[in-house]
Amino acid sequence: MEAAVHFINSIIWSKALIFMCLAAGLYFSARTRFMQIRGFFEMCRLTVSGEKSDAGVSSFQALAMSMAGRMGIGNIAGVATAIAFGGPGAIFWMWVMGFLGASTSYIECTLAQIYKSKDAEGRYRGGPAYYIEKAMGLKWYAMAFALATIVAAGFLMPGVQANAIADSIVNACRGGALCGPLDGQVFGMEQVQAMKLGIGVVVALLLGVVIFGGVKRIASFAEIVVPFMAAGFILMAITIMVLNAERVPEMFGIIFDSAFGTHAAFGAMMGLAVEWGVKRGIYANEAGQGTAPHAAAASEVSHPAKQGYVQAFAVYFDTMMVCTSTAFLILAAGTYNVYSPEAGAAPIFQGLAGIAEGAGYAQAAVESVIPGFGAAFVAVAIFFFAFTTIMAYYYMAETNLTYLNNNAKRPLTVLVLRLGIIGMVIFGAVHNAQLAWALGDIGVGLMAWLNIVAILIVQKPAMIALRDYERQKKLGLDPTFDPVALGIKNADFWQKKQEAA
Repeated sequence: MEAAVHFINSIIWSKALIFMCLAAGLYFSARTRFMQIRGFFEMCRLTVSGEKSDAGVSSFQALAMSMAGRMGIGNIAGVATAIAFGGPGAIFWMWVMGFLGASTSYIECTLAQIYKSKDAEGRYRGGPAYYIEKAMGLKWYAMAFALATIVAAGFLMPGVQANAIADSIVNACRGGALCGPLDGQVFGMEQVQAMKLGIGVVVALLLGVVIFGGVKRIASFAEIVVPFMAAGFILMAITIMVLNAERVPEMFGIIFDSAFGTHAAFGAMMGLAVEWGVKRGIYANEAGQGTAPHAAAASEVSHPAKQGYVQAFAVYFDTMMVCTSTAFLILAAGTYNVYSPEAGAAPIFQGLAGIAEGAGYAQAAVESVIPGFGAAFVAVAIFFFAFTTIMAYYYMAETNLTYLNNNAKRPLTVLVLRLGIIGMVIFGAVHNAQLAWALGDIGVGLMAWLNIVAILIVQKPAMIALRDYERQKKLGLDPTFDPVALGIKNADFWQKKQEAA
């Protein structure tokens, strides 16, 4: 099974997908005249403004929901894995992907707003499946994306998050940071598996409490938890950097030298740095993957471009702040290994012994500065990062299930989805990390292929919305959206809203 999973993963994550993600980001940046730079202050303003209604959540809640999906284990273990297999230079290419991905996120999230609709309970629903059908007119393609997302977000990707929660807690317990009485006790495989199973069950039960409460509970939970967990983690990273201030210049040098192939040790890994930087960058910030549009469509706004701006800012924050924080604390503390691309070869760099690539790098970094506290702190951070991501995955899967149900209310199918994702959380917690990551990568890759091709084809309405928004802003107006006047077809929700006004 593992061999088959890794084979499928290697096909989906070929160099073609990596090139397409980078090329799409560069293309959209040029097409929008680098709105991620020009509109930066507008992004910040819109992030904390906006209204909510019975049908939709506020812009900030939509941001929190999308950030809940973006800020998962990819921001901690994913960054560490990129360093392990792509060298420190992978961080530079994560930055590149974040910068370019902001424009990609604007396109996909604005499209989600333009083509959103209401479900049987009167809530906003939208995402790639909706704009693929309405803008492209390809129902089969839309259904393919919806099915891929249900499988990926509902069954493949949650296991990565659950596995990271379980591994980080076990690591902390081994050192006595979380489980004091077990300090020094030798963990056998049976004890570890039993503990992971218990952790998986607890996480699954907590998830059930949130997702059975519906989208409003998900939005409210994300709105409270996401800002605090991000701020706490970033503050810890800054603390580590200050305490290792003398290593900061060296750290930047390693990143840039490794990224461009001029570093003595990591120079030969330039190709891997690009591959792993882009791959883990997409997993972390989700630009182009087609996940963020689901949360973007749920927002109550007067103009679709508003949520496009907000979600572009989300990519910035996720990559430039959270992923960078993880990279800096690991590199500044020197708690990482870099593996040779040749099978069986000795590591190119070894700063740790006996710790597998992943969240353990971050735990060791904090532990090196604050003994007895670091592993526990990172384990708690991972719990919140991963738990909110699983919660966001459920919302994405439910939205696509709603699409397949033609926005009708079918409780049995929703119940099956909820029980399925709860079961996959338990499954992921007890299985090995490599299998969990491979399954997660397959899910991410499937969605990215389908979504990026779609937005390259149907980008025009998002570009029209951007120009319309900028025109109204120059006139000193609070922009509103009239799809008929702009020549945009099948934007049924906005057309009805305009007619009612």
